[in-house]
Amino acid sequence: MSTATYTVTGMTCGHCVASVTEEVEQVAGVTAVDVDLKTGQVTVTSEAPVDDALIKSAVEEAGYALQA
Repeated sequence: MSTATYTVTGMTCGHCVASVTEEVEQVAGVTAVDVDLKTGQVTVTSEAPVDDALIKSAVEEAGYALQA
């Protein structure tokens, strides 16, 4: 089990949270996604470490960006 936390910028509402959650959940190996709208923190739980580039791509597909 692996957990990684990212900061996503640009989310302003529950729909934003749902979009990010939906896209990140589709990344192979991801078992859970927890998004905190207030802080922008996205915690990803997976079977094994997931390539950050895959998470970045999923977040961008949802229309948002990972904070560098």
